[in-house]
Amino acid sequence: MIEVQHLHKSFRVHVRQAGWLDAVRHLWKRQYQVVEAVKDISFTIPKGEIVGFLGPNGAGKTTTMKMLAGLLHPTSGKMSVGGFVPFEQRPEFKKMMSLVMGQKSQLIWDIPPMETFLVNKAIYEIDDRIFRRTLDELVELLELQPLLTKQTRSLSLGQRMRCELAAALLHRPAILFLDEPTIGLDVHTQEKVRRFIAEYNREHQTTILLTSHYMGDVTALCDRIMIINYGQLIYDGELSVLTEKLAPYKRLEVRFSEVPNARWEDYGEVAEIEDSRVVLRVNRERVAEVSAHFLQHFHVHDINIQDPPMEEVITRAFQEELSHGS
Repeated sequence: MIEVQHLHKSFRVHVRQAGWLDAVRHLWKRQYQVVEAVKDISFTIPKGEIVGFLGPNGAGKTTTMKMLAGLLHPTSGKMSVGGFVPFEQRPEFKKMMSLVMGQKSQLIWDIPPMETFLVNKAIYEIDDRIFRRTLDELVELLELQPLLTKQTRSLSLGQRMRCELAAALLHRPAILFLDEPTIGLDVHTQEKVRRFIAEYNREHQTTILLTSHYMGDVTALCDRIMIINYGQLIYDGELSVLTEKLAPYKRLEVRFSEVPNARWEDYGEVAEIEDSRVVLRVNRERVAEVSAHFLQHFHVHDINIQDPPMEEVITRAFQEELSHGS
């Protein structure tokens, strides 16, 4: 559904030093530098897959997504999105994709969301019967009924974001680009949006490329992730494989009535010790052995085994790339 080959995007940026003298000088002679936002990346995404696209601020995520959506022309490389070349901006392409940016709104600020939905119906030439059926489905899934007739500017951020998703999906796009769709939302609303995206993907087999700084979005929705840093793709594969590669341990939390005296460093790296709780980072191969030992030799109230936080795994991926590049 999405195919990218050796994609590259650079920008020519005006450079000026601070100070009035330099400002006057640049009236006659400007200086520029070339900034490489995306450097020779290649990937494919099949129909119906949800892929997480991760990286720090300025890594090239949004630039890549804008090129895939046809908003930016690549400097070089090839792209095919649903069989179309995005920057050609053909009407058929616009009808089969949608872009949702968490920090930018397509809702019309001074009218209710329902009016924006009707505007989109006209723009995308959606049949009345299909529009009503799709709208009813989205209203139910996103719990929008109380919001449809309220002025958009009066809605909370979470309410607006749910309406943004509905507006983007009214024409049933085959491909959906989500750029930070849960940014600024409270935990409860984030969970609602995640459940909706997962359910919509299962129902319609929509291909989704998702960027997010919230690891909860990624772990809840994506089996596959791509990591970009300094414009280069540094990882493309399964989320579970990345975790095993960069975090070869599990987080073992053990609760007691009272922490016994023991050489905890013999079992793993000590992360935390409190009155009734010990948290260790234990090598994956030793987790079963160490857990069994605790249950056999200590009065354990509870034991919990988890993978390390995904933020930690991603941070290590960036650090490894930096160390390899230096």
